[in-house]
Amino acid sequence: MDFRQVVKILLADGWVIDRTTKHCILKKKGKTVPVPMHGARDLPIGTLKSIERITGVKLK
Repeated sequence: MDFRQVVKILLADGWVIDRTTKHCILKKKGKTVPVPMHGARDLPIGTLKSIERITGVKLK
């Protein structure tokens, strides 16, 4: 799953893009989650698990 798919899922869940640099930073209710922008490459499974843990959103 690449970063575009992850960001799309999080935006649908109510997360808002705060800023973008080498990571896309999303915020919701005081929580912040960075999503690395690796182009078309899939994000590592550990990164996806960390994003799931922070957001509470199931990605796969």
